[in-house]
Amino acid sequence: MRRIHHVGIVIRDLAAAYRFYRDTLGLPLVKEARLPDQGVRAALLAAGETEIELLEPLDASSGVGRFLARRGEGLHHLCLDTPDIHAALGALKETHVELIDTAPRPGLAGQIAFLHPKACCGVLVELATPAEDTAAEPSPVRLKRLVVGARDVKQTAGVFRSRFGLTEVAMNDGPRTMLGVGRGAILIVPSEEVGGTEGMVALSLVAEDFESLMAAFDRASTKCLRGTGEVTVEPESSHGVHLHISRYE
Repeated sequence: MRRIHHVGIVIRDLAAAYRFYRDTLGLPLVKEARLPDQGVRAALLAAGETEIELLEPLDASSGVGRFLARRGEGLHHLCLDTPDIHAALGALKETHVELIDTAPRPGLAGQIAFLHPKACCGVLVELATPAEDTAAEPSPVRLKRLVVGARDVKQTAGVFRSRFGLTEVAMNDGPRTMLGVGRGAILIVPSEEVGGTEGMVALSLVAEDFESLMAAFDRASTKCLRGTGEVTVEPESSHGVHLHISRYE
């Protein structure tokens, strides 16, 4: 896998989500489209070499609509960029990994396919091969890592390594495991550290100009907890997503 292509977020209203993710956080819009076959209006916004996908359900009976009714706004899926989605799906089928899509189909990110959450310890994973390689849109904030809660950290890390060929990043001794994906990473932590939640729990970002970001938060009355070089945005301001943003790597 070349990188985290995007992290998908389910939202109630795309216009409202734009006000935070595009206008306040400063993420440039890459593309937007209605995808009737998926029952969503979706947008991709640049966040370094990665993107954030906003998903507004068109129909309450769609998969994303049911997710919103059941869980509210928040993190929905992780998308990994693979150079050959046909080969990637073939390799997963050979090892009897449970799939939602047994063949690629068109999506906002290119040719896409979803694995069943059971295949990745409760995380809904999408694979994508973009139609063409394009230079990342410059953005003032970039994704550093996705945080995943797990009952068994080592077992979950082993699943992600074996499914996607990810490599472990050296860390201090402890119960956490970091897996590198391009310039980003997936940080797997014990679920008891994150309120018992298993699956995707938070995004960690880096701000190129931390002071300017804080000024934008002030203008937008963004609810957050601030430290000297970091800020945690309260989920009510970021559409159900726990965001941790720092000025440092």
